[in-house]
Amino acid sequence: MTATVHPIGRPAGVSAAAPSLDPIMALVAQDLNSVNSVILDRMQSQIPLIPELAGHLIAGGGKRMRPMLTLACARLLDYPGTRHHKLAAAVEFIHTATLLHDDVVDGSDLRRGKKTANLVFGNPATVLVGDFLFSRSFELMVEDGSLKVLKILSGASAIIAEGEVDQLTAQRQIETSEERYLAIIGAKTAALFAAACRIAAVVAERDEQVELALDAYGRNLGIAFQLVDDAIDYVSDAATMGKGVGDDFRDGKVTLPVILAYAHGSPEERKFWEAAIIGHRTSDEDLAHATQLLRQHNAIDLTLDRARHFGQRAIDAIAGFPSGKAKAALIETVEFAIARGY
Repeated sequence: MTATVHPIGRPAGVSAAAPSLDPIMALVAQDLNSVNSVILDRMQSQIPLIPELAGHLIAGGGKRMRPMLTLACARLLDYPGTRHHKLAAAVEFIHTATLLHDDVVDGSDLRRGKKTANLVFGNPATVLVGDFLFSRSFELMVEDGSLKVLKILSGASAIIAEGEVDQLTAQRQIETSEERYLAIIGAKTAALFAAACRIAAVVAERDEQVELALDAYGRNLGIAFQLVDDAIDYVSDAATMGKGVGDDFRDGKVTLPVILAYAHGSPEERKFWEAAIIGHRTSDEDLAHATQLLRQHNAIDLTLDRARHFGQRAIDAIAGFPSGKAKAALIETVEFAIARGY
């Protein structure tokens, strides 16, 4: 899996060779097979609609980045056991449940290049299967037997929900500040990245300093990942992203590029953004105008600059760990997250 690099603000002089997820995928391939077996087993139910709907998304070509981070961090710590397999599956179930719920909330019709589950199966079934996957994730946590793991993952689940509610209340609020927006994505996206990495230190029985280092790596990677998502929503294309172009714009989501363009806009441009975000300017022509304004004020480049800042913080967080394949793969995962086009 290689990132599609788009000219959306890579620094001058940087090689066009695309960072890749290949190193982390090769590193954890055997472990990931075990995780996928757990996922396949635990998404089963006597109610046929449950595995059918869950499989629609789980088998839909996702990057599996979060469970791979759990596995890679365990390798970084030379953990020899298998507890992390079930926990990585729990992480993926939490992530999948949030995606199912998000698509219902957003009314999305495309994810990973396929029709969303809510479009195929309806909103009620999609919400309930999301609840089922959340429940399965907690079963897996309890089976692990560590109260510390349970505290980390259950806490992250609550923070994710808070972040989603906070984003919902900020929707169509053009005055949303950059500080509040970073808090929202720190909750709704970065919390699970952080937890996925931190639990590896718990199962490997490392001290709190190691836990916090991996937490910081995951958290900063998660923020960088979301900021790149914000940028590519305006400058990529549906075939590359696997979802609709401009979905954030049409949904009235005030993401960082919009916040920056609005802050630097003229009174006339601000009126456009105010009308667009409350849903009065959502045509293809309006989207094209919005994208032109973002470029005019360097909002895309500035967003990617911030993503690189958080990416560097992620890399710095694991600087103290020994060099090797695991560390190199984790570093390249950060580079992929920033350079990707999907």
